[in-house]
Amino acid sequence: MTLLSSIQPRPKLPDVGTTIFSVIGQLAAQHNAINLSQGAPNFPCDPALIEGVRRAMEQGLNQYSPMTGLGALKEALAAKVSALYGQAYDAASEILITGSASQGLYSAIAALVHPGDEVIFFEPAFDSYAPVVRLQGATPVGLKLKVPEFTIDWDEVQAAITSRTRMIIINTPHNPGAQVLSREDLERLAAITRNTDMVVLSDEVYEHILFDGRQHHGMATHPELAQRSVIVSSFGKTFHVTGWRVGYCLAPAAIMDEVVKNHQFMMYSADTPMQVAFAGYLRQPENYLGLGAFYQHKRDLLASLLAASPFRLLPSAGSFFMLASYADFSDEADSEMVKRLIVDYGVATIPLSAFYTDGTDNKLIRLSFAKDEATLRAGAAALCRVTAR
Repeated sequence: MTLLSSIQPRPKLPDVGTTIFSVIGQLAAQHNAINLSQGAPNFPCDPALIEGVRRAMEQGLNQYSPMTGLGALKEALAAKVSALYGQAYDAASEILITGSASQGLYSAIAALVHPGDEVIFFEPAFDSYAPVVRLQGATPVGLKLKVPEFTIDWDEVQAAITSRTRMIIINTPHNPGAQVLSREDLERLAAITRNTDMVVLSDEVYEHILFDGRQHHGMATHPELAQRSVIVSSFGKTFHVTGWRVGYCLAPAAIMDEVVKNHQFMMYSADTPMQVAFAGYLRQPENYLGLGAFYQHKRDLLASLLAASPFRLLPSAGSFFMLASYADFSDEADSEMVKRLIVDYGVATIPLSAFYTDGTDNKLIRLSFAKDEATLRAGAAALCRVTAR
C-alpha cells in the first residue's frame, strides 16, 4: 500500500455527490435518448462569431487578456447596459469578464460572504447557489417560490432576514421556473434591503430571453438596487455557445473591487480570442435583441406539439425552459418519472426536485426547448406516447 492510498480527505461538501444533470446525461446516453434535459442549444451559433474567434487567433491574440477583461468588450457591455437599462457602469472599475457566469457567481459569493453569514435564495434554484455558500462557512436559507406561479412571497423574505443576512440571490428570468420578476418585485426588494448592508446577487443569464412582450426587470433597471447588486450574465447562454466559458459581472466599484480580488486568484483572465469576438459582435444590437422572438417560436412549437400529450404545461415567461406536470395521470416520484421517460420512451428531461435542497416533489419535470426543430418534434412525439403506470 502506498502512502497516497492511505490519505483520507476531509470533505467540505460530504452530502454532495454527482449532480442530477450528470446522472441523467449518463442514463440518456445509455439509451440514446432525445435530449430535452440540458439547457444548451444543439444548433450552431452565428458563423460570424466563429470567424471572429478564428481571426483573433490568426492575429496572435492568444495570450492573457487584462485580468478584468478586454477593454473593448467591457466598453461594449457598458454601452449595451446603458442603452437597454439606463444604468451607467464604468468599464474600467465596474465590469468584470469572467470564465463563465458560474465563475462569476462563485467569485461574488466567495468575495462577499463570510463564515457565519446567511444567504437567502429561492427554490427551486440553480444547483450551485447553496453549495458555494456553504463552502464559505455560511448558511444558505432556501425560501420556496409559490407553486405553480413561481413567485416570491416578500413577506416571507422579510420574516427570514436576521442580523446575519448578508446576501439575497435573485434569478430572473428564472431557471427552472421560467418566470420573471416584475417592477413591483424590484420595489419590494428595494424596500426590504434599504438601510441595510445586504448585497443582492442577481443571476440574469437569460436577460434577453423573455416572451410575449415582457421587459427584463433586472437590477440595473432600478437605480437603488443597482447600487447594492452584483449582476451576473453569460455570453454562452446569449449567443448559443455554452462551451465558450465567458461571462461577466456588473457592480459598483466598491463591491466590484472585492469580487475582482477573488477572481484574480481563481483564473486570472477569461479566454482572449472569445472576448475579442464578443466585443465586435456586441456592437450590433440585432445580435441579441431578437433572442426573445427566436426562442418564443421554439417554446410555442414545443407547446403545440405537446397539446395532445398527457402532460399539463405551465406558462413559460422566459429562459430556455418550460415545466410540465404529470400529476393528472401519475403519482410517481419525479425522479422515477424521468428515468421511465428515458428507459421506456427514449426522451430525457429533468425532475424539478433536483432544484430543491430538500427534494420537494411537485410532480413537475423541466423541458428545454433550446433545441433544433427536429429534436423538439421527436421529443414531443415521445412524450405524447407516455401512459400512466
